[in-house]
Amino acid sequence: MSAESPPASILAIGTANPPNCFQQSTFPDYYFRITNSQHQSELKAKFERICEKSMIKKRYFYLTEELILKYPHLASCTAPSLDIRQDMAGRLDPVIVGAGPIYSTVEKPLFELVRGAQTTVPGSEGAIVGRTREAGLMYHLSEGLPDLVAENIEACLVEAFEFLGVSSWNSIFWAVHPGGPKILDKIEARLDLGPGKLGAARHVLAEYGNMWSGSVVFVLDEIRKSWAEHALKTSEGWGVLLGFGPGLTIETMVLRSVIA
Repeated sequence: MSAESPPASILAIGTANPPNCFQQSTFPDYYFRITNSQHQSELKAKFERICEKSMIKKRYFYLTEELILKYPHLASCTAPSLDIRQDMAGRLDPVIVGAGPIYSTVEKPLFELVRGAQTTVPGSEGAIVGRTREAGLMYHLSEGLPDLVAENIEACLVEAFEFLGVSSWNSIFWAVHPGGPKILDKIEARLDLGPGKLGAARHVLAEYGNMWSGSVVFVLDEIRKSWAEHALKTSEGWGVLLGFGPGLTIETMVLRSVIA
């Protein structure tokens, strides 16, 4: 893209979830029943505490009780089930509708993608680890992950926004990957963000859980819907989209709201 070319724009936001919704408060009962593990009362009590502290209200799953009964290997984290999972995913081919933009009153940009950067945090090996196993993708998050993100987030922001002269992080809108309540709490505290700045991320975490970095699409859509509901736009129109992944990597995207 040349210097004279306009920045890439988001024309629309699409989100989707599997049809099976579980309340987090009742999920431990379901999980231990479907895996025939109700006799492990201490483990179940620990799982209940984890669910309660997660700040997640609902989760969405593709797997149904019927599928788990049909394929018992799906209920075990060590049993080989990768072939079964891949066969299921193969039946969910995506459909692209309207691939060509319509430059008229039909399609109008929502956000401009002004600048992007990827930062690998030094000394973060093992903070987020994902490995493909016979049972599918298994991942581990270290206890120090929230601190690693918080300690390095401002350097990413300074590098991304320096060319704009933006240094007040409360003056921009925030679309953050809701990787967990501690990550959001640590970012909020480190940058002294005002109440509600991470409200969209917290809402998505509560309503959907951590859907990996794809969660930021849901967060951005929540921001859009909130502005439309309250007929609001940010004063400057600048914002940031943040995603976190193995590495530890921090993906930073400078956004500009152009919602009419």
